[in-house]
Amino acid sequence: MRTIQPTLAAIAIAIACTAPVQRARAADAIFADGFEPARWVLGYYVGYERTLLAPADIPFDAVTHLMVGRVRPLASGTVTNDFDIDDANGPAFAHAAVDAAHAAGRKAILMVGGAGEVDGWRGAAGAAHRPGFVANLLARMDQYGLDGLDLDWEPLEDGDKPAFQALATALRTARPHMLLTVPVGWFNPNYMQPDPFWAEVAPLFDRIDIMTYDMAGAASQGWDGWKSWHNSALFNTDPPTVSTPSAVDVSFRLGYQPTGVPASKLGIGLAFYGYCWQGVTGPHQDGGSIASGDGTMSYATIATQYPVATTRQWDATARVPYLSSVAGIGAQGCNFVSYDDAQSVTEKGAYAKAHGIGGVIIWTIGQGHVAANPPGSRDPLLDALRGSYLPQGGPWPTTR
Repeated sequence: MRTIQPTLAAIAIAIACTAPVQRARAADAIFADGFEPARWVLGYYVGYERTLLAPADIPFDAVTHLMVGRVRPLASGTVTNDFDIDDANGPAFAHAAVDAAHAAGRKAILMVGGAGEVDGWRGAAGAAHRPGFVANLLARMDQYGLDGLDLDWEPLEDGDKPAFQALATALRTARPHMLLTVPVGWFNPNYMQPDPFWAEVAPLFDRIDIMTYDMAGAASQGWDGWKSWHNSALFNTDPPTVSTPSAVDVSFRLGYQPTGVPASKLGIGLAFYGYCWQGVTGPHQDGGSIASGDGTMSYATIATQYPVATTRQWDATARVPYLSSVAGIGAQGCNFVSYDDAQSVTEKGAYAKAHGIGGVIIWTIGQGHVAANPPGSRDPLLDALRGSYLPQGGPWPTTR
């Protein structure tokens, strides 16, 4: 997670853009059976990216649950309230986001934690501070009228699992009807085995969402034995290639489905950002390094600032696109850009639907918003996901 400090003017503009809020039809097909749709799209919407997408422009026709981020757990059991902005503008951002979701007939869930916050989790969820931490989390949830919590404990190591389970149990006991979700790591078959822990705790959660992105790295940057590979491949070879072992299908089919967690309670992840590689021009190559990714290589940036039409390739096995250039493209001279576009998102949505997968998480919806596009075409990735994964029946709102 990156922290960006915008100007106060940018903050004011973003907060002011809360009206008019786009509203979903009261009886749209997503929620035809009440607010328990079989398939969820959980879109992360974080404070430090608030200038990318105003609350009024969030496409709630394609988002069922807005993941409002974030608050951080502190080792004392207290919880921050700045949403990676500050203690005045952060709460304003959160209120605007929650109000937009509720006005559209959707749910809003509070993201707690994130990468780099493991020490805070361990202190707060330990026996000494856990009761106060539970009370503080629920108070923060109630402060904004949120509908649940997303427990983003990264990484959750074996020694952390008892405290994590105790915390989730305490929250579920205190609020039996709240929404409770958890993002979990992707599966590497080179050294991992399916973990029965997730079946044990599954009754506590509404969704267990696999973060099937950031699934590649360069050997020169600590990923020993790896060749260049996609950020978020849908498929791999069977069995998976040892030097490029990851894929959405690998994590779901080999990593989490065998644990016994129902597919309807699992989710897969979509990255609305890509990776810029230097020194390699495509997947399965030795060498190279990753120059940038989340926060810098947003889908919007790739779509508007990179020569997609002349450098795009399609990996027929992984079922994802990539850009390839010997000379280098973009501000950082990328030779290989791994990303998702409307075609690959459509295929991932269809995969999730076909396998009865209960959710798709998106990191982050702001990075997929192409403000330069005409109204009705500013969120092409979400449009693709809506078409392939969510129930059909519309008509859907299109002005955004």
